[in-house]
Amino acid sequence: MEKIYEAIIEIPMGTKNKYEIDKKNDRIKLDRVLYSPMTYPAEYGFLEFTLAEDNDPLDILVLASSKTFPGCVVDARVVGYLDMVDNGEPDQKIIGVVDSDPRFSHVNEIGDIQVHTRREIKHFFKTYKDLQQNKTVEVYDFHDKIDALELILECKKRYIDNKKK
Repeated sequence: MEKIYEAIIEIPMGTKNKYEIDKKNDRIKLDRVLYSPMTYPAEYGFLEFTLAEDNDPLDILVLASSKTFPGCVVDARVVGYLDMVDNGEPDQKIIGVVDSDPRFSHVNEIGDIQVHTRREIKHFFKTYKDLQQNKTVEVYDFHDKIDALELILECKKRYIDNKKK
């Protein structure tokens, strides 16, 4: 199974700004600013030509040693995913690393990521909406690379099936 995917980065690590790509107008738009003092712990974006259960492209968090910029395409080595529920809807976050970054050359599975880094990721998603009214997030467990690759294939199939309608 393929394990390198092109991630379209919407939100660089270290920012509170949540950007989204406006495909209709071919622009990058500031969607909102996080209410909490948290910043994104890694590059955040999506996998093109996928459709997750929330009817958006499948999200991906890409660990990197330097931040990129909104709209940047990054070759991401998929190592697992984080299972969540966001406002009552299933929400999975694929976890990957920048494939060409030698600092992550040893990372091939979710367990290769430092325990503390995994804890930071979970903590971010547990708390990043805490100060917003009527927003709830439940964060569960990390899943391995095989499960992540199966999830990507499922979301690619959903995208294709949805296009046929």
